[in-house]
Amino acid sequence: MRVIPLASESLGVRSLAVFVEASRLKILMDPGVALGPRRYGLPPAREEVETLHRMRKKIQAYARKADLVTISHYHYDHHTPFFDGLYESSSEEYAREVYSGKRLFIKHPRENINFSQRKRAWAFLKNAEPIAGKIEFADGRSFDLGGMRLEFSPAVPHGSEGSRLGFVVMTLVDDGSNRLIHASDIQLLNRKAVEWIIEKVPDLLITGGPPTYLGPRAAGSWETGIRNLNEIIRETGAEVILDHHIVRDRRYPDFFGGLEKRPKTFAGYLRVEDRPLEAYRRELHRIEKGEKVEVPFELR
Repeated sequence: MRVIPLASESLGVRSLAVFVEASRLKILMDPGVALGPRRYGLPPAREEVETLHRMRKKIQAYARKADLVTISHYHYDHHTPFFDGLYESSSEEYAREVYSGKRLFIKHPRENINFSQRKRAWAFLKNAEPIAGKIEFADGRSFDLGGMRLEFSPAVPHGSEGSRLGFVVMTLVDDGSNRLIHASDIQLLNRKAVEWIIEKVPDLLITGGPPTYLGPRAAGSWETGIRNLNEIIRETGAEVILDHHIVRDRRYPDFFGGLEKRPKTFAGYLRVEDRPLEAYRRELHRIEKGEKVEVPFELR
């Protein structure tokens, strides 16, 4: 099994996009990229927008190679809409290249879903159905794909139990030798997701940490996230790639330090430097104004 992280907060954008090669099949997981519209009261800096364009081109290139596409839920950092008007980089042409001719395994568009995601799912299906090879509603289902098994969790909360952000599905890829779980926005905060991961005993877990950058709105999420991920590590022994929401918090290295096995970010797994651009948006705006401000990564 070959795993290639594509885009995430440690690579400068909001995403958890991954490309996997298993048993001669190529899988593109959660092909979405976005930027936080406001952070510290500021819009995205120029460096963030330029990085967004590069990441979308990268996902587009890997989409050309993919046989299958999985979508865990309908937030724009996890699926490419056919048009969202953001940053002049999302268009029908771009989305068609991502999905045309592909077999799609997607979160159910009508069951266990909140109102905003139901609307996005409707718009997505309206455009995807005429061009996709086949569309499968994946929640709680398993698929034998000729030497490789693709299994999806039942819908679990997007974050804590009772989250207003709706539900997501996790994806297990099993090629008979290795087991990978892609667990997008569980945020390590609900028991249903943690128990499913432990039951499946992955060799590699790719997941997003809790949204501790939200401050008081995420009270207790730091401790809960560490406790739950440590339980997963003890029970499964899995290697962990941890990114997404937690890397929006500048303190994420301290979170990693509280774990019994230190995870890698997407950037760390690729052996490049972390570039958590959103967490340093204030500094990036000051640099644009010509001020001399240091950030812990290289600017491009």
